[in-house]
Amino acid sequence: MTGSRILSLGHYQPSRVVTNDEIAQLVETSDEWIRDRVGIAARRIAGDETVADMAAAAADKALANSGLTAADIDLVVVATCTSIDRSPNVACRVAAKLGINAPGAYDVNTACSGFAYALGTVDHAIRAGASRNALVIGAEKLSDFTDWTDRSTCIIFGDGAGAAVVTAAAEDEPAGVGPVVWGSVPERGDAVRIEGWRPYVAQEGQTVFRWATTALAPLALQACERAGVDPSELAAFVPHQANARIIDGIAKRLNIGQAIVAKDIVESGNTSAASIPLALSKLVERREMPSGAPVLLFGFGGGLTYAGQVVRCP
Repeated sequence: MTGSRILSLGHYQPSRVVTNDEIAQLVETSDEWIRDRVGIAARRIAGDETVADMAAAAADKALANSGLTAADIDLVVVATCTSIDRSPNVACRVAAKLGINAPGAYDVNTACSGFAYALGTVDHAIRAGASRNALVIGAEKLSDFTDWTDRSTCIIFGDGAGAAVVTAAAEDEPAGVGPVVWGSVPERGDAVRIEGWRPYVAQEGQTVFRWATTALAPLALQACERAGVDPSELAAFVPHQANARIIDGIAKRLNIGQAIVAKDIVESGNTSAASIPLALSKLVERREMPSGAPVLLFGFGGGLTYAGQVVRCP
């Protein structure tokens, strides 16, 4: 195999929009403070929908956009850190909902870097000949793990899912998913955590901010280097939607010229592993990038983990 490529994308968000003014009724804050602090104007919050429900909805849309059917899919991988049910895993639940017969099915939990990790493992599986067509999904229901009395976290998170159909590249076709750069800083893992039987998201915001704005740009540049793409050639940069100031800080250090910088955080909040495919799917749906254009994906967060790769726009 020469590699893999993203064939199509899809996304799903709950219908309920929660504005900053609504959050301000729960804790001492304001729309102006939230926009200035993290760049968020609103977020989507799920009701009875589960992580698997949202993952399946996004995957169904991606599959419909691909021209393939459920019978063509042989691997399902879901990145999530917010599934309450541990078994069956989310990937198996998605396969059942979509009628995918006997796929390889597993979940990945590296929190906010999860989609890039999942995409890396699927690319490796396709390169090794273990898969031909795969669904890669990032899905989170962070509202289940949000303390709505904690101003430092309740303003940030939202729910949603994004998905990609990844397929083997033709023998005469260059790979559309570049080599992954991934790693972690486990000794600082307490900076973002969801722990215990009745867990809430907790984080050391300044620790994460300093790490993200100082350490991650060189790692993102490694992903460009391994893919043989100069940063100035990028059509878009789609990072984890953690914080608008973090996104701006990393983008500034990358020297990516006129590339689009995804800012889905404004309308969706921080959706952890769902944020990259959600933002990428919207950019493609709005036709803001030409087919085949290089796009840098880069996820980072709980763990502390990071992962990124250059992909070609479907």
